[in-house]
Amino acid sequence: MPRRQSSLAFFVLTFSLAVPFWVLGGVIGIQLLPGLPVAALTFVCPGLAALILVGRENGSAGAKTLLARAFDYKRIKAKNWYTLILLLNPGIFVLSYVVLRLLGTPVPVPQIHILPTLTLCVVFFVGAVGEELGWSGYAIDPMQKRWGSLQASLLLGAVWAVIHFVPLAQAHRSLGWIAWWSLWTVSARVIMVWLYNNSAKSVFGAVLFHAASNVCWQTFPIHGSFFDPRVTGLIAAFVAVVMIALWRPRDLGGLMKT
Repeated sequence: MPRRQSSLAFFVLTFSLAVPFWVLGGVIGIQLLPGLPVAALTFVCPGLAALILVGRENGSAGAKTLLARAFDYKRIKAKNWYTLILLLNPGIFVLSYVVLRLLGTPVPVPQIHILPTLTLCVVFFVGAVGEELGWSGYAIDPMQKRWGSLQASLLLGAVWAVIHFVPLAQAHRSLGWIAWWSLWTVSARVIMVWLYNNSAKSVFGAVLFHAASNVCWQTFPIHGSFFDPRVTGLIAAFVAVVMIALWRPRDLGGLMKT
């Protein structure tokens, strides 16, 4: 009989796997991309933790099933959900850009070049697979069954934010910056769970949304250096609140069955 999934065991294992990357980031002190230190390689930890636990719980067949969920695009029968999955983040970032300009921040015009942007799409897609196999493929469903979608997404969003604190500190972000960034991250997770539930619980959809978020950040002027988590965080929080108001907080409009 398959063993019950443990969110606590998943979180403990994920953070334990992250420690060597945090230490490596502190020792090396270089950046993979602007604002992205070596410690950001922790993106492999959620997926690796999920595979370890699924392998223990359900054997190699369970691990293969989990890996396949990274490309479970056939779950998304209503293709219009791809529009929201792919365009919500660009919309939030465009609005953030407009607000910054209206506030008088001298944000330069974005310089988006096709080949580098496509390369970022591939890189961040791979990174999002590493994360979402764990966050969406393993953790969120048992959490939703226990606490409901809203509480589960807020809790998972908080954990998702916390595991980034060391890389953010190593990127020399201030405490205030990290606090506002956390608002953005938790709000993004609420939005992501809403999309996940309404797209037949497709991990592939969560991967696309996650990757799009990172691509938008890196292509924001200049290599994300003008990204202001106060503005983007408040906009994302507003979007999340609208979703909560319009859909049932218990399941955020989706089906509770997997």
